[in-house]
Amino acid sequence: MNCVNTEGAFRIVQSIPSSKAEPFKLWLAKVGYERVQEIQNPELAQKRMKELYKLKGYSDDWVEKRVRGIAIRDELTDEWKKREVKTEREYAILTAEISKATFGMTPSEYKKLKGLKKENLRDHMNELIFTMLGERVTTEITKNKDAIGFDENKSAAKEGGEVAGNARKDAERKIGKSIISDENYLSEPEQKKKVKMISSK
Repeated sequence: MNCVNTEGAFRIVQSIPSSKAEPFKLWLAKVGYERVQEIQNPELAQKRMKELYKLKGYSDDWVEKRVRGIAIRDELTDEWKKREVKTEREYAILTAEISKATFGMTPSEYKKLKGLKKENLRDHMNELIFTMLGERVTTEITKNKDAIGFDENKSAAKEGGEVAGNARKDAERKIGKSIISDENYLSEPEQKKKVKMISSK
């Protein structure tokens, strides 16, 4: 059986001479035009991202946290790039250090707890505020220590995660329950709402 990726499938659709393929071709042209617009005005891409999350059933409050979390993550990875953190594997290890110190488990372990496979862990977290705190503090520690190279940045990542971990534990003591949860963000009713909304488009 011959297989193609998503890009290859779109190319096949474009090459089909049948009039029945015309709606798909028009859709591809529309999407392509939208992406060109977003290159010219990146704010449009952020607006589209927010709309997609809302269509999936996420609340406005959660979406705002998610968008802010992406910005904080980008600031951190930009800092790592400037400080000789070179490979995707190193990025993953540093991220895991923050997560372990914040939540007591790596992202892969957290995904397993939540029963996720290919899904993005952060799209299924109510605990985003602590992820954001760990990464933001790590950025500041990295700058203040002028951390250079993988080992120094690993130490900064652990310290940043510890700040978020201590904040999480303090919050848990105050509210009387664990913040760490095996639940995905979207509940069953919200999943049904998501399916209904998307299918009506």
